Amino acid sequence: MGSHDGPDDEQPLHAVCIGKPFYLGRYEVTQGQWQIIMRHNRSRFQGDATLPVERVSWEDAQEFLRRLNVKEGASTYRLPTEAEWEYAARAGTTTIYSFGNDTRQLEEYAWYRKNAGDHTHPVGQKKPNTWGLYDMHGNVWEWVQDWYGAYAAGAVVNPEGPSADSDRVRRGGSWYDAASSCRSAYRYEAAPSRRIVNVGFRLLRMIS
Repeated sequence: MGSHDGPDDEQPLHAVCIGKPFYLGRYEVTQGQWQIIMRHNRSRFQGDATLPVERVSWEDAQEFLRRLNVKEGASTYRLPTEAEWEYAARAGTTTIYSFGNDTRQLEEYAWYRKNAGDHTHPVGQKKPNTWGLYDMHGNVWEWVQDWYGAYAAGAVVNPEGPSADSDRVRRGGSWYDAASSCRSAYRYEAAPSRRIVNVGFRLLRMIS
């Protein structure tokens, strides 16, 4: 997890053990899914139910999860931890992107500043990573569960980040961002109450 030559907050490169199995959504949560649960849609880019929901805060995502779990009758869904997200984004790789180190290939896998045309796109249009997950690079940033903070210096098991801070982590880059922000190791923070036009989320389903 992390990198050895990226920004300071990606360092140190360290080993992580994910000790609990989970399912991760193949796609980012769409506006259609959001509207079924929340009965409204604040997204800036609308007109297609398969567009990823955006302009939702971390707190909004938690309310979506609360309502979804009530509907399902069990506490089954949550946001992935930052470690779970990066594990899934890398799909077994140690390269800059899930497909390798060649930025020229990013257009095949991601909507980002170079090819997105200043807006989101329906989920699942680009190539998935080798684990079948789409848009892990680009389209919209994805909130994860963790508070933002420094990484541990050594190997860790099931890390969950700091117990408290002022910002939550988002991952993956977006339609607005440069290729460097779409790297598997790249991380960025934002206040949990902020609603941003290029930030959405993806669901994790726990396995009992």
